Amino acid sequence: MNADQKMRQSTSASVYGARAGTGTGVGSGTGDGDPAGRVRRFWSERRVPAGIVALVIAAVSGLLLYDVAAVRSGRRAMGWRDWLADELASRPLDNAWIVGGAALLAALGVWMVILAMAPGLRGLLPMRAPEPESGSGSGAEAEAAVRAGIDRTSAGLVLRDRAMEVPGVRSARVDVGRRRIRARALAHFRDLDEVRADLDAALHEGIRQLGLARPPALSVHVRRSAKSKG
Repeated sequence: MNADQKMRQSTSASVYGARAGTGTGVGSGTGDGDPAGRVRRFWSERRVPAGIVALVIAAVSGLLLYDVAAVRSGRRAMGWRDWLADELASRPLDNAWIVGGAALLAALGVWMVILAMAPGLRGLLPMRAPEPESGSGSGAEAEAAVRAGIDRTSAGLVLRDRAMEVPGVRSARVDVGRRRIRARALAHFRDLDEVRADLDAALHEGIRQLGLARPPALSVHVRRSAKSKG
């Protein structure tokens, strides 16, 4: 039964359009009138994370400033600052807790720098800029005027609907990533190779109609459903 199931499965991996670092380059035309040029990803405004970090830093700074002012006015320092000062004064630099805390803070700082430099909005795929009309300015001006994107979940639903239109497909699931689209389908009639070929063509056409600036690679997997085998 396992051998028969493997014989009935058909897998296809194909690449649509240009990929980053290969071919004509990212954001280049695909030969059907698409405008050339680099299309940038959308950047997250990060208002909520920036606000939270600012509030935390303000609270810690305010507490420390209050304690320093209290000590200067003749009052005793807070217990946590006395404990921290004693620990830092008594522990050597090669202590495991000191080294571990320093490594943790360094890793946290590097992680925050990477997050600050990353665009964010990983769930939003940028789409191609519209073709500039004659006499309307350059393509860069058109891109600056109009920028469009599509959510990865929405793109997966659109491609799944296209997959369900293929004859012989009983159910389908399409997972859209930033660099690869994985489609899995169950077939209940027709030859698996024929279903796979038609599904490949339908999804390629669906990806083209989405108008993505960086069309991901497409991987299609088709197998026979259990009810059809019985």
